Amino acid sequence: MRLVTYSDLGKTEKLGLHVGALQKGTILDIQKCYSALSLGSAPRDMIELIRGQDHTLPSLKKILAAQEAGQLPPACTTPEEKVTLLAPVPHPTSMRDGYAFRQHVEAARRNRGLPMIEEFDHFPIFYFTNHLAVSGPGDIAVQKLAREKLDFELEAAVVVGRHGKNVTAALADEYIFGYMIMNDWSARALQMEEMKLNLGPAKGKDFSTSLGPYLVTRDELAPFAIKGPHGERHNLQMKCFVNGKQVSDGNMKDISWTFAQILERVSYGVNIHPGEVIGSGTVGTGCFLELNGSKITDNQWLNPGDEVILEIDHLGRLENRIVAAD
Repeated sequence: MRLVTYSDLGKTEKLGLHVGALQKGTILDIQKCYSALSLGSAPRDMIELIRGQDHTLPSLKKILAAQEAGQLPPACTTPEEKVTLLAPVPHPTSMRDGYAFRQHVEAARRNRGLPMIEEFDHFPIFYFTNHLAVSGPGDIAVQKLAREKLDFELEAAVVVGRHGKNVTAALADEYIFGYMIMNDWSARALQMEEMKLNLGPAKGKDFSTSLGPYLVTRDELAPFAIKGPHGERHNLQMKCFVNGKQVSDGNMKDISWTFAQILERVSYGVNIHPGEVIGSGTVGTGCFLELNGSKITDNQWLNPGDEVILEIDHLGRLENRIVAAD
């Protein structure tokens, strides 16, 4: 199931948002569908939908079945191209980002003349980022200081679906509601400067994180799941295109720490809540910091006007354009 948050075409403000389900290019307005099929009280936003998944997911399956059978009134449906897609979870409960792909970590350290850090193999690391600066597809306005060595980061992210604490990796996949694409925009000049103080990343990351275009429920990815003793990996190709040219090529199955292992670490001694977003960290070749140092690209960074498209099989295409903010 592909879920979206959207507004009327041309509107990007986070007011009057709609929650929808996408089926064959058509968006089904969940509130209108609940009313048309007399399913009771509809979730008002994506967090409420996720929190009540034991009730909302069966109802959504009834809605999709009704659409297939031609039983939904036209007012319930809108072509995807007639709306503005926003981040599927525009207001995450919190947002963390991991560091789970060895290839990226090794290359980034090697390019700085540093050996691979042995602690990478001891536990999955993460940091908190700004859950109030979430964007979806569309323009990303970036101020002057953040545009110095501006970078993309090609990542996948999960959304927590259930409350938990001290969740083991063996069970943690059951706490994942769904998956989406994540672009962890990075102001490298700011990031490198502030991390000399052994704290961060902070200002180098907090101006925007793009999510979307869809939130794909975990069951949808079952055909691509690779089961293991430490949780699922998924055989899904990951690509990035900048101004139409492919610059990144990776696969989610190459993740060194699974999302289940990350969730085990995240939930140790603390409660996790529905609607929390956790990123994987950058896939190998998934940013200019890595590509430039590996001489794959030639000191290339993002500038106003550049178009960045992240693509992950079955998760969609997240399309953004950099613009200069005042």
